[in-house]
Amino acid sequence: MKYIVTGGCGFIGSNLVKRLSRDGNEVVVIDNLSTGAVSNLPGKFTVLKKISEIKKADDADGIFHLGIPSSTPLYRNDRSLVGKTIAEFIDIMEYAKENKIRIVYASSSSVYNGNKTPYKEDMPILATDFYTEARYAIERLAKVYWDFYKVRSVGLRMFSVYGENEKSKGRYANLVSQIIWAKREGTRFDVYNKGEAVRDFIHVSDVVEAYIKAMNSALNCEILNIGTGKAYTINQIMQAVGLKNYRYVENPLKNYVDKTLADTRKAERLLGFEPKTDLMEYLKRFGSEGA
Repeated sequence: MKYIVTGGCGFIGSNLVKRLSRDGNEVVVIDNLSTGAVSNLPGKFTVLKKISEIKKADDADGIFHLGIPSSTPLYRNDRSLVGKTIAEFIDIMEYAKENKIRIVYASSSSVYNGNKTPYKEDMPILATDFYTEARYAIERLAKVYWDFYKVRSVGLRMFSVYGENEKSKGRYANLVSQIIWAKREGTRFDVYNKGEAVRDFIHVSDVVEAYIKAMNSALNCEILNIGTGKAYTINQIMQAVGLKNYRYVENPLKNYVDKTLADTRKAERLLGFEPKTDLMEYLKRFGSEGA
């Protein structure tokens, strides 16, 4: 099979490319390298720099669309990313429509901000910033493309993803990775909300498995939570890693999400998806070594 992976040089994308390649698939990567690196790839691949070049990837059997700016501060610093994200998604959907193939795309648990946990896929979405507006807009567009053109898609609302190959994201990396790096490098870690913010953390290998299952499914147009159904405070993560060099600081972020927790029953029912990696066991094995 031949797949296109946008954002394939990034954190989650490179792990997905590795899995697809290991399983014997041909992979074409599209990545502008804004938060990714070619060195993340597990070998030599065709790498296109712009989503507008997607037509160069002939005869693809499916598209994994992860090449979407994935941090709130990026959108606050450049609000035009909202329009760019939507325009690039339309390019992706047009390619899928013309080639009659499925797309599995990255959404985010951040769209639930303002709801009570656990988050369920049928909750009302009240976009609270530029980032969540962009993500929710592409979800709505996916539904329009299904209604009008029968383009099959699955949007994965990912929770807090951690794991290997995240270094290229720098300060936009997951909190688990940042805490591990601070411990390993002996640097001070600044903590918001006195470390009591709660997150549903999921390992990147489990997320990759969800992408593969979604691509191989018979679903037509769905939105699914990809989390663990378990949540931990930042204080618990620091304690598990053994990080002592930290300080509590004032939170500068407006609309900061205090708690995330996934209701995972829909993904389990429709995909047979169940995460395998336990965060605390991971921290015991890898916390002192670094991600």
